[in-house]
Amino acid sequence: MAAVCQVTGAVPGFGHNISHSHRRTKRRFDPNIQKKTYFVPSLGRKVTLTLSVKGIKMIDARGIESVIADLQKRGVKL
Repeated sequence: MAAVCQVTGAVPGFGHNISHSHRRTKRRFDPNIQKKTYFVPSLGRKVTLTLSVKGIKMIDARGIESVIADLQKRGVKL
C-alpha cells in the first residue's frame, strides 16, 4: 500500500538518521496512514479511503459528503 493520503495528498518525506558520531544514513518519514470505511448517503454505499490522521480530522470537521465531492471533482476513483 502506498503511503499517500487520498484527501490531503500527504506523501513520505525524506531525510537522514544522524548517529552519535554524526554519520548520516538515509531514512523515510512516512505519514500516519489509516484505512477507514465511511458510509456515504449520496452514493448509497460504503467507501474505503486511505487517509492520514489529518485527513480523518478534515472529514470530521467538514463532513464526508463535502470531502467526497472534492475527491470526485479531482477525478479520484471511489
